[in-house]
Amino acid sequence: MRRTARAFWVRSPGVGEVREVDLPAPGPDEVLVRSVYSGISRGTETLVFGGGVPPNQYEVMRAPFQEGDFPGPLKYGYLNVGVVEEGPDTLVGRTVFTLYPHQTRFVVPASAVSVVPEDVPAGRAVLAGVVETAVNALWDAAPLVGDRVTVVGAGMVGCCVARLVSRTPGARVQLIDVDPERAEVAERLGVDFALPEAAEGGRDLVFHTSASEAGLIRSLELLHPEGEVVELSWYGDRQVILPLGEDFHSHRLAVRASQVGMISPARRSRYDHSERLALALRLLADPAFDALLSGRSGFEELPEVLPALAEGRLSALCHRVVYEPESDGSLV
Repeated sequence: MRRTARAFWVRSPGVGEVREVDLPAPGPDEVLVRSVYSGISRGTETLVFGGGVPPNQYEVMRAPFQEGDFPGPLKYGYLNVGVVEEGPDTLVGRTVFTLYPHQTRFVVPASAVSVVPEDVPAGRAVLAGVVETAVNALWDAAPLVGDRVTVVGAGMVGCCVARLVSRTPGARVQLIDVDPERAEVAERLGVDFALPEAAEGGRDLVFHTSASEAGLIRSLELLHPEGEVVELSWYGDRQVILPLGEDFHSHRLAVRASQVGMISPARRSRYDHSERLALALRLLADPAFDALLSGRSGFEELPEVLPALAEGRLSALCHRVVYEPESDGSLV
């Protein structure tokens, strides 16, 4: 008997649609997962949705279970939480995180799913891939006890970085964003907040996540001599111009990239990708991360939701896609 599922596809830049797709029977080392939630990684997914991935980055930007090719048609996404319906006895009935696009059911190798710890709610677990990015950034930056740290850009990645680095003993952390409403999120994360023009200077370390030229320039301005900017932003096909005269050389400033696709050299001999993801899931036992879960919609609404996010008509940090309504028909 033919089995099918429903999947969200980018038909062409700026246009999405839900398609019916064939669902294969799982093999002996595979699992069938029923999606409960997926999360929209706003910066990356709106860039993909709008066709902003440059051709020389097509291979680098492929998601683990992407179908199709840039700029489209393609199926893209990597924040999925679901329940294993078929597969090894040790996994059936377990809630799992998978780097899979937005789809109602899917079949993947059993090795591709990570069990969500019992103390982590399924709705929060969609952040695992983002927290994993933040973990890698902290490994790259190696913040020290008592550091003065700023995070420029209060998006999903920036907020996760801010929460993790705030756990460094004695660290003084400030989260910067152009949107004053992010002050409430910063408070829930346990860090200070400021608009760019009011940000504190003399910082030992700045994480930049705003994906804007102005944000990166401001990050350099905030550094103490011999300080470092860790750049996590993805600019797609946009060019960035930096003022590398002024204080850049005389203050011995540094800018370095951090990208989740490779394990940080600082931990590459001790962690593989599955172990790093498992660490991110354990860290999500912290309820402060619920501050990022600020939007939701049903799966079938995705063709309208992605354009609204891309155009700024929806302002959610992490917009969750809900696949299963409550008994009263509402989305949770």
